[in-house]
Formats: sequence, structure tokens, C-alpha cells
Amino acid sequence: MQYAMLCAIYKSIKKNETYLYVPKRDDFSRVPEPLMQMFGTPSLVMLFDLNGNKPLIRADKQEVQDKLEQQGYYLQMPPPQESLLTAHKKSMGVEE
Repeated sequence: MQYAMLCAIYKSIKKNETYLYVPKRDDFSRVPEPLMQMFGTPSLVMLFDLNGNKPLIRADKQEVQDKLEQQGYYLQMPPPQESLLTAHKKSMGVEE
């Protein structure tokens, strides 16, 4: 029998598409203060079972679990933005 490994996921009010995962709801004691200042007041998104069948959209569940155990938090940054010029050239069939 596999036990649930819950974590709390918070979104940043300062940084778009930036999420902070912590092992216990509202426990930011292991998150460095400079990171908390950059992140802003955390807004709870959900509690998530890392051992469940539901996938994370832009994070690897094993990596999240490892970081939670090692450092006490996991920071999910926004995906890199593709250059609009590059995207336009691709849509026009132009090679760079």
C-alpha cells in the first residue's frame, strides 16, 4: 500500500507562473527569506498528492519530492518564452 505524500502548492502574487511547493500547508520555515521576499505573499492553489496518479503539469513529481525532502521546498519557475520573431519566422516557413 502506497501512502499519500501531500504537499501544498502556492502561486506567487509578484511573479507570473511561479509556484512554490512546501511539504506542509503554511509552513515556509525552510524557504530562504530572500526567496519569500521575491515570491511575495503566497496564495494557496491546492494540496497535491505526489504519490497519486494525477500528473503535475510542468514539474516532475520525483524531482519535486526529492527537493522537498532535501531542501524543504521546490520552486517552479515559468517556462522560457519563445522569441516572437522566431515564432513568426517558423510560421512563415523561414529557417534561421
